[in-house]
Formats: sequence, structure tokens, C-alpha cells
Amino acid sequence: MKKKVIAIVLARGGSKSIKNKNLKKINNKPLLEWTINNCKKSKLIHQTWLSSDSQKILNYGIKNKINVIKRPAQFATDKASSESAWLHAIKFLENKKINFDTVIAPQPTSPIRGKNDFDEAIKKFFTKKYDTLFSSSIIKDFFVWKKNGKKLSPNYNYRNRKPRQSIDPLFLENGSFFIFNKSKFKKFKSRMFGYIGTYIQENYKSYQIDEPDDIFIIESLMKK
Repeated sequence: MKKKVIAIVLARGGSKSIKNKNLKKINNKPLLEWTINNCKKSKLIHQTWLSSDSQKILNYGIKNKINVIKRPAQFATDKASSESAWLHAIKFLENKKINFDTVIAPQPTSPIRGKNDFDEAIKKFFTKKYDTLFSSSIIKDFFVWKKNGKKLSPNYNYRNRKPRQSIDPLFLENGSFFIFNKSKFKKFKSRMFGYIGTYIQENYKSYQIDEPDDIFIIESLMKK
């Protein structure tokens, strides 16, 4: 039986750093539109649903013929987890008798993606039989220090510092999207569980819009 994939796009109205961030124009399009268009162009995503607490964002979705879910305020605060909003959306869809096995959860604040990223990641998810998959970029330099009380401590042996080329790469969750099995997600209530895989993207796709200065960087990268 063919697996059915639903995209759930979370776009809340509240943003303290950038007002109305999800509708902010990025290269002449609302930020949210870049992610919605990625979903629409996918050959493997069966339906796309937009979840928001903001009527302005919901109206944008309705105007652009996007399925919408009104998200309760308690799932749209600064402290509310994405998991709580995904669970609400899944329950909403199940109540509407919409059948699906798999969720892809792209984040609008990461608008830089290739046209095939979603479909290639979905294919990998099913081929490798993962339970969950996250988008990532590779970190090759990771000489990182953290504060431990009044002292600084590194994540490596600084008395035997290795050349960069000999260090095994790390995979950074870049926040672009997650894919997970719906049934198991409902059980664990976490985006990470079971057999976990990753879909590696180029490093420039890892930039996110969190602060006003990020807009200039993102727009410049998207014009390349």
C-alpha cells in the first residue's frame, strides 16, 4: 500500500523579534509562501495544511487555497512546543477522517531549499525505513567550548588537537524540516524516536530568519 504524506506547516502569529514574521516579504514574497510553494511543488506530498493562531495568517492561507487549521492559543505561545501543535493538527485531521501515515513538518523560518529537497528526503525516509528524519548540514569544525562554573571546558583534547581533515563530521539539525511516522509520533510525543535518519543539505540552506539582520542574509543567498 502506498504511504500517504501530509505536510503540516506551523506558522504562529506572535513574533517578538520581527513583527508578523511569517508574512514578512522576503524577495517580494511572504516568508510563509516560500515553504508553502515547496510543498505544492512536491510530487510526494498529498496535502498541505497550515496551522496558525493568527487570523491574518489563516486568511492568507484561505485566499491562496491552502487548507487551514485554527490553532488554540495555548499551542502558540513562546513556551509551547512544536510537538503540541503537531499533535493538535494530527487530531484535527483525524477527526476529519483524513487518512495518512507520515508527516513532513517544514518550518517557514528556513526558506532556502532546493526544488527536490522534500521529495528526495521523503524517498530516503521510506527507502531506509526510518521512524523519523531531520534535515541537517555537516559541521566539520567543532572546536567548541562551554562555561563550566567559572571555568571554560572544551569538547576536545586541546593537548592533542587534531587537524580539521581528520575529525569525523557532525550533523547539525538545521530546522528546515522533519519527517516522522504519525502513529509512533503520537505514542512518543517527540519528533525524535526509534530509527532516526538525516537528510543532508548544503550549509547555506541552514540559515534561518530569527532576527531582523537575518533577512538581508537570507535574501542575498536566495538571489544566488
